[in-house]
Amino acid sequence: MPPIPTIELGTAGNKIRVSHIGLGIMGMSQVYGKTNDEESIKLLNHAIDIGCTFWDTSDIYGLGHNERLISRVLKGRRKDVFLCINLERLGTDYIDLYYQHRMDPKVPIEETMGALTELVKKGKIRYIGLSECTPEELRWAHKVHPVVAVQVEYSPWSTHIETNGVLDTCRELNVTVVAYSPLGRGFMSGKIRSIDDLDENGWRRNSPRFKPEHFENNLKLVDAFAKFAKKHDCTSSQLALAWLLIQEENLIVIPGTKQVKYLEDNFSAGNMKLSNEEIMKIREIVDSANIQGTRY
Repeated sequence: MPPIPTIELGTAGNKIRVSHIGLGIMGMSQVYGKTNDEESIKLLNHAIDIGCTFWDTSDIYGLGHNERLISRVLKGRRKDVFLCINLERLGTDYIDLYYQHRMDPKVPIEETMGALTELVKKGKIRYIGLSECTPEELRWAHKVHPVVAVQVEYSPWSTHIETNGVLDTCRELNVTVVAYSPLGRGFMSGKIRSIDDLDENGWRRNSPRFKPEHFENNLKLVDAFAKFAKKHDCTSSQLALAWLLIQEENLIVIPGTKQVKYLEDNFSAGNMKLSNEEIMKIREIVDSANIQGTRY
């Protein structure tokens, strides 16, 4: 497959190129049904082979299982991966990008950033990022130490960062946006046609947007994308990712998957071309969608 486009991340004098399309690894440990460690390891190694260098994980995924899983791959390929986030479980002595996940209202952000800055000085962290922050929090944090990335939900069915000031502030401060759930937790793939298609004990069954009272309405956006994708000879997922990447130049998307086929499909979206007319048409579809249910 063609090389995955890359993006420059970091601050002046301390920049690195990473894949424009990264990999969200949460689903290999929780949320989306049964998992298979050996298959996950094969997928992770294949991701490196095809050029994926930006991996996103957290110590809360699977109560540490996610990190232990990744450590089995990193043992021989650490330098091939730009790792976003417990040093111990990962079996590595440094983290490329450390996110402050959600802001603690009881702790001044200046104090949090001060502690992270010390870890940067000690070489334990290369870059600092924030997750689900407000524009004001980003500005305060950035004054203490450069914030290179903000992780936030962004997809055709979650465009709130375009209107709440987060995207504008990221542009102003030259902070990279890392879009998690860029496929709406799998909804934009078009493969989920009813509640019965969700894992019986999966988290999505309790997610407001997947609730029966909202499900049918929200399918309208998915169906519109599927119709458009068919004309473009691509999948709905590829169309959603390609369109999202066009919305913001300084953006990394981190779709997750447990199957090599979908991994390759997702990454090939980075090389898709859309005309200005197509981009505008998709924007009309997104803006007219009356998505129901809160994100959480």
